[in-house]
Amino acid sequence: MDIPSTGPAPAGIDVLVEHRLWHRIVPRARALAARAAAAAGGAGSVVLSTDRDVRRLNARHRNRNKPTNVLTFDPPPGMAGGDIVLALGTVRREAREAGRRPAHHLAHLVVHGALHLRGHDHARAGEARRMEMEEARILRRLGVPNPWKRR
Repeated sequence: MDIPSTGPAPAGIDVLVEHRLWHRIVPRARALAARAAAAAGGAGSVVLSTDRDVRRLNARHRNRNKPTNVLTFDPPPGMAGGDIVLALGTVRREAREAGRRPAHHLAHLVVHGALHLRGHDHARAGEARRMEMEEARILRRLGVPNPWKRR
């Protein structure tokens, strides 16, 4: 069973589902994304989008003309929140390749994005390990298996 919803989305986190297939792949995707973002410290919005749209955003803002699983956009100076954007096809493919539930992978990537918005990074080995440990701790609270642990 996928992660159950515990009620309405947390206040202050908007979740936009841009493609209806998200609901078939991850039941209660909106509530799950909001809970994961809140558990990791929040975001202004989470956008459940498509590979095509994420590829466009990645090309425009990061000069990489390919989809990626998650993009984050910091809020304007003096504002709270920030945006997390996920690519449906990439998330689905990665979950299948890793033998994980799409809901678990969605939760992991939202947590990952929210941690980036809080200033975490994984450019260097020590940073990456600290970020992975924080992700695992937050995901455990959500009932999601540690994605960094070999099965």
